Amino acid sequence: SGIMSVNGKKVLHMDRNSYYGGESASITPLEDLYKRFNLPGTPPESMGRGRDWNVDLIPKFLMANGQLVKMLLYTEVTRYLDFKVIEGSFVYKGGKIYKVPSTEAEALASSLMGLFEKRRFRKFLVYVANFDENDPRTFEGVDPKKTTMRDVYKKFDLGQDVIDFTGHALALYRTDDYLDQPCQETINRIKLYSESLARYGKSPYLYPLYGLGELPQGFARLSAIYGGTYMLNKPIEEIVIENGKVVGVKSEGEV
Repeated sequence: SGIMSVNGKKVLHMDRNSYYGGESASITPLEDLYKRFNLPGTPPESMGRGRDWNVDLIPKFLMANGQLVKMLLYTEVTRYLDFKVIEGSFVYKGGKIYKVPSTEAEALASSLMGLFEKRRFRKFLVYVANFDENDPRTFEGVDPKKTTMRDVYKKFDLGQDVIDFTGHALALYRTDDYLDQPCQETINRIKLYSESLARYGKSPYLYPLYGLGELPQGFARLSAIYGGTYMLNKPIEEIVIENGKVVGVKSEGEV
């Protein structure tokens, strides 16, 4: 709706909820969360003021160099948002918790892998950084559309620990199915992780300060500036059609 309004379309945006964001809203105050999930009673006093809480129904991080951030910058919706950089991310391995290294110094000091592993891993990261799917000179004998990721790991002689770490903490795959698929997608995922990390240095992840519900609100403001109309708490009863064209929306007895 934000982009349509910018392009001169007349937009009416109706939402049956009393808040923005539908399924992925940020619920505030805490009392509303209790209502939404039919929890008995009220939040305990130990939890402080209900207004101090924004609970995301579907929490997700934003990659600092990802598509959504590019869209926010392009539409200038960033001016309505405040972001926090996540302090760091962690992995659980063999009963211990390790920080995912975010700088070269951290990588060298990390006990996630041994010294020789680190050298090979570094070579692999340099390869990924230089990899350009439009420039075969950067492939070093790898065919992005045919070579499996398993073979790319073999090429750099990376051990199981590094493979687990790369696949799940950098490329963010949930399963190991990706190992036997062409490597292009995985290399691009690791690239996105590295480039996102390079932007702010602490971690590749951003989060809107007041929860993800801020994102749809930001686009709503963009739409409103260009003449879009928003209605919350408005159930849609019927789409009114005349001569095969939509001419109105019926809600609570009015069109």
